[in-house]
Amino acid sequence: MELSQVNWGVIIPIVAPIILIQLILLVIAIIDLVRNEKVNGPKWVWLLVILFINIVGPILYFVIGRRNS
Repeated sequence: MELSQVNWGVIIPIVAPIILIQLILLVIAIIDLVRNEKVNGPKWVWLLVILFINIVGPILYFVIGRRNS
């Protein structure tokens, strides 16, 4: 299937919310990582997890990486 044959009118409404959720999670997780002094593990590792593991990375950070004060 070529790109010219793809029905973008159907794909964009499905994919756009997923991309938006990913970007929101990414930004909120990075802001939280920078603001928190103590996290479970090195901050640089959590930054890599947040950046390179789509959608699941920020969720993992919020569930596992944050320390409750």
